[in-house]
Amino acid sequence: MRIPCPICGDRDRREFYYVGDAQIIDRPSPEASEDIWNDYLHNRDNPAGVTKDLWYHENGCNSWLVVTRNTTTHEVQHAELVTKLKGDGS
Repeated sequence: MRIPCPICGDRDRREFYYVGDAQIIDRPSPEASEDIWNDYLHNRDNPAGVTKDLWYHENGCNSWLVVTRNTTTHEVQHAELVTKLKGDGS
């Protein structure tokens, strides 16, 4: 699979570190119950079809990207730089 980094251009996915669903960035509060933390750390949806994922260009420009891709065909439709993370105070 190739990911089109907006800074470096088209790159092999092995240059990137997959983080997870770009829509789920909220961490539970430190005071949250064990069950809530367990669910946050260990349970993930595994959708078939188009998703938006968070990737880190670890062996490249060190940018964070939101990659829109189809999990059934592995077709990457779009990649963009993360411009604002939810809860960053801006």
